[in-house]
Amino acid sequence: MKNALQRYRSLIILAVTVILVGIVTKGDFFSARNLTNLTRQVCINGILSVGMTYVILTGGIDLSVGSVAALAGIVAGIVQVNWGYSAHGVSGAVLALAAAAATGAFCGLLNGAIIVRSKVVPFIITLGLMVIARGVALILSQGAAIAPLGDDFNWVGQGYVGKEITAVLVVLSAAAALWRILSNRRGRDWVAAGVTAAATGAALYSFMGYRGAPVPALLFAALALAAHFILQNTVWGRYIVAAGSNPQAAFLSGVPVNRIIFFIYLLMGLLSGVAGAVLSARLNGAMPSAGDLFELDAIAAVVIGGTRLTGGAGSIGGSVLGAFLIGTLNNGMSLLNIDEFYQKVIKGVIIISAVWLDTRGRDKR
Repeated sequence: MKNALQRYRSLIILAVTVILVGIVTKGDFFSARNLTNLTRQVCINGILSVGMTYVILTGGIDLSVGSVAALAGIVAGIVQVNWGYSAHGVSGAVLALAAAAATGAFCGLLNGAIIVRSKVVPFIITLGLMVIARGVALILSQGAAIAPLGDDFNWVGQGYVGKEITAVLVVLSAAAALWRILSNRRGRDWVAAGVTAAATGAALYSFMGYRGAPVPALLFAALALAAHFILQNTVWGRYIVAAGSNPQAAFLSGVPVNRIIFFIYLLMGLLSGVAGAVLSARLNGAMPSAGDLFELDAIAAVVIGGTRLTGGAGSIGGSVLGAFLIGTLNNGMSLLNIDEFYQKVIKGVIIISAVWLDTRGRDKR
């Protein structure tokens, strides 16, 4: 029983939180429209949490993701508005997305290169880049929002996929996941199968009951699935875990630890750029103040999801659950009209509690 509680801690906490929020909001939380909006709200933090899982798995941390996301959004806004590419339709939208992703990747490249070369702890390096990126965003935007953006670009953050296509995508994804879980030679994980079935039902209920699947949700799902596959089924995934478990032993065993760390921060920057572009598209404007404290939400989601802060143990699935837990709390508190100041206090308590539980459980083991 103790092992089961430890293994499925994040899932149990999320289920209890969802039930409690549904009760205190008198069922408003469970409306199809609200669940769809919740999914859309979770996507930004979810995309950042995917990259942050890799970073923390290597024993590092990245405090710059929020500022990098803001900078990437500003670059996308400049391409759309200042350069006039909002009038170029799809090609202008693709160019703005590519510019945002490239901006994030460049920031991640700087983080990775300096961390690997200088051997300074990632906390200090990413803290410095956090300040730099925010300053550059303010300089480029002159402290003002850049808006409005083009409709084709905004589709990335505001668009929906039709109900028929949504149903096909959800059912096919669920069937593939269930087949993989139940055909596993190491043993069938019936809990994972049950969670997959429940998530499929919830997705069909919310998406089919409103306007279809939000485009950011599909993007988040694709990135999470790709990250999960890399971590669980590739040599690089094993290297990432090994580099976080014991860097010295991994290096002596032939693992390219420095290359892994550089790649991880580059990927984190790329995902931050994508998240910034999606956020700007959702808001129909790029703001230099966007992304404030996004790094804390991402770290909280990863730790709540069971990833060890010292590295070497964790999963993408757990981080996704953690992101939905943070999103559920934010959504529930908004439905209850709880002041934003109190929301910050509550999220801070959650982060401390998650770290305490992680440390306590590791000490016992």
